[in-house]
Amino acid sequence: MPVIDVSLLAGRPPEVLHALQVALHDAAVAALDVPPGSVRVLLREVPPTHWTVGGVTVAQRRAGQD
Repeated sequence: MPVIDVSLLAGRPPEVLHALQVALHDAAVAALDVPPGSVRVLLREVPPTHWTVGGVTVAQRRAGQD
């Protein structure tokens, strides 16, 4: 049973997240030749205050505090 676990910044519309889930699912089925019902896709949305790049949060970068 393939499990695809993706972390991404929070804030995208639900339909965009669903499109990503479908695309990842379909890619796994095609690439791994597994039954569609065996693929699990998890999306973990992380707030920009909890995502750090180079010691600066994304929220700080967006506010121009880098």
